[in-house]
Amino acid sequence: MAAEESPEMLTYRPATLPEGVAPEPSARGAVYSLCSRIFTDPDDDLYTLLADGAVTEECRDLLDQTTLSVDPPDLTVSEDHETLSARFNDLFVIGYSEVVDKTDGTMNNRGPPVSLYESDYRSEISWNEVNVDLARAYEFFGCEVDSEIRRNHDHLKLELEFMSYLCRREAAVDPGVAAARIDFHDRHLRVFADGLANAVADEPGTGLFGRAADFLDRFSKADIEELATRGVDAPTARDGGGSTNE
Repeated sequence: MAAEESPEMLTYRPATLPEGVAPEPSARGAVYSLCSRIFTDPDDDLYTLLADGAVTEECRDLLDQTTLSVDPPDLTVSEDHETLSARFNDLFVIGYSEVVDKTDGTMNNRGPPVSLYESDYRSEISWNEVNVDLARAYEFFGCEVDSEIRRNHDHLKLELEFMSYLCRREAAVDPGVAAARIDFHDRHLRVFADGLANAVADEPGTGLFGRAADFLDRFSKADIEELATRGVDAPTARDGGGSTNE
């Protein structure tokens, strides 16, 4: 996702924000950015931060900077790096194939147990509708998907980076963008977060990723509920994309 660069995990501090930038929505944006990093195959740097408790502490500190009442998650890991990476791949990357008819070699191919793409949780609308609606939203705010990274617009990391960007835009230059955040929650992120949490909960031994999915579900729900109490009206619906009805 290209626009302003997402804040790196472990760099957000209210005292370092430029003058005039609101710390509360900035902290919410940093939480979404942190979540976007967790739902990746952990590199050496991320694994170290997870293992020594730095990510858990950072998430707790960020939540303290918001007005949301959300219990902080335990994002510390005890398993070794190889095991954690293997669990990520088992959950989110590796599918499987099985022969269903040995006479003609018919195969049943399935994706990974848990999808990181929103469209897989949207049976009521098509893949094209979801991705076109997201492309329009990204383009409207001057964001684009990095063409060198092969991800569809509905990948979880991109949606979390976009919500992080909207929070930071609200904090810095445009408080009125809260309406766009409600719209993005309603049309995309909330149904995605809820579906992801349920899918991960159905799998055994999910560890870090189960706790992270549960936290993202709780945090995004608290975020939109607080936005709703402000009396912010969501923008007029665009064609396509659908909405949730929580």
